[in-house]
Amino acid sequence: MTSDEFRRLLEPDVRKLIDEHRQDDPSGFAMRFHGRDGIPARAIAEQIACGRKAAKKLPGLVKRPLVYTALSLEQASGERTAAFKAGLLEGERILDMSGGLGIDAFFFSRRFREVVYCERDEVLAAIAAHNFRELGASTVDVRQGDGVRALETFPDDHFDWIYLDPARRERGRRSVALEAASPNAVALHDLLLRKAGNFCVKASPVLETGGLREKLPSLYEVLVVSVDGECKEVLLLSGRGSRREAPVRSRAVCLRSGCEPFVVSGEAGGFAVPLADAPGEFFYEPDPAIIKARLTPVLARRLGFRFINRGSDYLTSPEEAADFPGRSFRLLEALPYKPKTVKKFLESRGITGASVQRRDFPLSPEEIRRKFRLKESDAVYLFFTRDAGGGLLCICCTRPRSSASV
Repeated sequence: MTSDEFRRLLEPDVRKLIDEHRQDDPSGFAMRFHGRDGIPARAIAEQIACGRKAAKKLPGLVKRPLVYTALSLEQASGERTAAFKAGLLEGERILDMSGGLGIDAFFFSRRFREVVYCERDEVLAAIAAHNFRELGASTVDVRQGDGVRALETFPDDHFDWIYLDPARRERGRRSVALEAASPNAVALHDLLLRKAGNFCVKASPVLETGGLREKLPSLYEVLVVSVDGECKEVLLLSGRGSRREAPVRSRAVCLRSGCEPFVVSGEAGGFAVPLADAPGEFFYEPDPAIIKARLTPVLARRLGFRFINRGSDYLTSPEEAADFPGRSFRLLEALPYKPKTVKKFLESRGITGASVQRRDFPLSPEEIRRKFRLKESDAVYLFFTRDAGGGLLCICCTRPRSSASV
């Protein structure tokens, strides 16, 4: 988006046009209004498209006449994760070093007396400033420019927290490495702790969480956040009070619609859980945040569950868990994986379609589908994995209290 397009989007007539065509196809709108004098058709089409995405990602904020860009909205925190983070970090002052659309900074402004927002992109900083005004976030100090240079202008110990949501690009390609991100928390580690007692890095959801203290010596907790079963963020919390000899804590927070957050914490992979001799009546796959944080053993110990095998996070129990954080299934059959045996079983049950999942199994779901000519269906779930002894295993399940039957 150009500066001129942004200014035009704030004009009352243009805002009215956006509201009137909110339900239009964005591409169709752009084609229909292209070339008309006085109408920034491309920018309006972008607002129409972004408005639909924002309705899901930012349901409470979208009611205000906010401005977006497609990329900044894609990279922004969702409303639920932003609100969670604002409750996680406490203090008087916080610096958001790479503010983007400003969603995190807005939620921080509800908890901190002073929020400094930095953004290199001039247009995006102007958009965020507009959005802060529309949202009534008067305590956010908008600084357009490089976040590192801005940080250097503040005295030591000025902030309680510094928050980094860095751009994860390396040579034009998306990267998950901390060192490839900008700002680079690894290179800035000592500077960050001079200016604030603590800092938080929002890392890629696919970042490998082991061995991070070698890069961030003050790291004391790795926190993985999911929303309705989808892993959204990995947060790295560092502080001056971190003791190098103390293990890095892990925490998984599962934010679920209509339910209280489910939290599992402990030392990742801290202890083993006994294996099941055979799968029980109920079969479980933990929430991705728990798996990512490597806290399935902690969850299993809490619930009294057993692992199906040592190489996956599949769990089993003779009884159903009332509030399991993840997916629960009722087991119909568990049989050793032999193609002829599995084929005969599927034919005997009349199963021609299923949801196919696999962990620690040599064939991909696509290869399994082709092999047994299975269509997509959520009436039956087929899990391909190994048993406690390492043998290949096929587990057939349905969802508890489901109307599906075979």
